[in-house]
This record gives sequence, structure tokens and C-alpha cells, in this order.
Amino acid sequence: MGYPDQRFDVNLSILFTELPLLERPAAAAAAGFTAVELWWPWIETPTPPQAELDALKKALDDAGTHLVGLNFYAGQLPGPDRGALSVPGEESDRFRANIEVAADFAASVGCTALNALYGNRVEGADPQVQDALALENLVLAARAADRVGAILLVEALNKPESPLYPLVSAPAAIEVVDRVNAATGLGNAKFLLDLYHLSMNGEDLGQVIKAYAAKTGHVQIADNPGRGAPGTGSLPLERLLDELKDAGYTGRVGLEYKPGDRPSAEAFDWLPETARADR
Repeated sequence: MGYPDQRFDVNLSILFTELPLLERPAAAAAAGFTAVELWWPWIETPTPPQAELDALKKALDDAGTHLVGLNFYAGQLPGPDRGALSVPGEESDRFRANIEVAADFAASVGCTALNALYGNRVEGADPQVQDALALENLVLAARAADRVGAILLVEALNKPESPLYPLVSAPAAIEVVDRVNAATGLGNAKFLLDLYHLSMNGEDLGQVIKAYAAKTGHVQIADNPGRGAPGTGSLPLERLLDELKDAGYTGRVGLEYKPGDRPSAEAFDWLPETARADR
């Protein structure tokens, strides 16, 4: 058990960001990783030119890296936004325009997990209206994901850093997962269990793992406090990942932490090189 027993991937939207997007897959490969994940890379547009999508695919292929997770368009992220799908008007339209683009790109690179960030509460908008819009858009996203053999992920964030985001507990996200699956009948909506976010919310991580491992489609980690690499804070991440495995989770663990003041390539000393390649 322990870290060497896990299947890790590197989030290239928070690590290796000192490099241009197209150079990050090769940098991850040079550090020993073969699996990577990304937030939606084109924050200004849900529908980038095909040439840009092709260039990213080539960069992934040339590096020998496998994209295992991708966010749908989520607005300005990093930045003030936390998704677009529950935001009435232009942002919801942009999310819808992105659904098939993201799904088709995922299919082109063999990515089987698509994360749909819920979006912030908007001043002057009825939360019930936002939730109805969210369900409508998540159903569309779940169907698109199913078309390409992927799961749809729903993520809980943390209230201190995302005070306007309504899904700031595991049960809140699970409720949305269940609602989407009930609406589609597909069963491909899953929980994205991020141990950093849940710890920031003060949740009992062991209890969350026991309750929701079966509904979990992906796991992400960072230490707390600080959102740094494992070992920089006080979370017992190695033990928690073992608990997830014991509870039946067999998926990957996304490394979604900040490298600190050092280059990203130096932020993996906690993980033996032999344990970095996907298995």
C-alpha cells in the first residue's frame, strides 16, 4: 500500500504552468509521468480553432502522455469563475457550445473523464432557476460524455476559496450526481472527490470515503494548508488514498497542487520515479 500503489496523473493546468501549454506534456513525461489531466485550456473561448485542438493532441501524442481528464469550458479558471453551466445567459450558452467540442476532443485522445464545474451563484438570479438550468446542461453533458464512452464528473469545491459556489460539501455534489443519473438513466455521472477541497470544508474525509467511494469517478489531491505537494501540510494523504483503495476505488489520483516557489519538475520528490508512470 502507500503512494507507490496508486495510479497518478499530473494536472497540467496547475503544474508546469511556467511553460507554454504545448510544452507541458513533454515536461510531465520528462518527470516520469505518462498520464495527465487539464482544465479547459482555452479560457477565452469554448470553441477554439481546430488547429489549436490538433496542436494539443500532437503535443500529447509526441510526449507519449495520455490525457485522462478534461474540464468542460468553465469560464475564467483560474480566475473568478467556477464554471459556467448554471450561469444564465451568455455563459450557459458558451457551455452548451463547448459540450460537443470537448467531448469530440476527449474522444480523439482517448480521454474518458469530463469534469463539469457547476458555476457560481449570480446576484439577482433565483438559485432554483440556476439549479434547473444546471440540471438541463448537465444532462446534455452526460449524454455527450456517454456518446464518447466517458464519465461526467461533478466536483465539490471549498467555501473559503469559492464562497459563491453552491457545491461545497460531498453530499451537495452527490445530490447533483444522483439527480443527473436519474434524469438520463445512463449512470455515467460520478463524484470528483478532491481531498484538499473537502478538508478545507472541514469534512470527515474518512467518512466521505466510506460513504461515497462507490460513486467516485476521479480523485484529486493537494495538501492542506497551502494546497502544496503531499508532505507540505498536515493531511494524511497516503493513508486516505489507501482507505479509498480499500473502499473499492480503482481509478487515478490527479495531482492538482501548487509547486510553490520551485520549478514544477522539482515538486515530486515525495513520489518515487518508479511510481509515476500510469499502470
